[in-house]
Amino acid sequence: MLGKLIDNVMHASMQGWVGVSLIFIYFAVMIALITYRIKKGDHVNHH
Repeated sequence: MLGKLIDNVMHASMQGWVGVSLIFIYFAVMIALITYRIKKGDHVNHH
């Protein structure tokens, strides 16, 4: 799936480049925040 996405970006317009870049940035931020919260332990304490 990732390979197909990258292949499509190689043939995309400027709007396509911007859209895919924003999607990658969004997922990177989400993964970073999830990793941070798991390491911090917020998901364990529910009070």
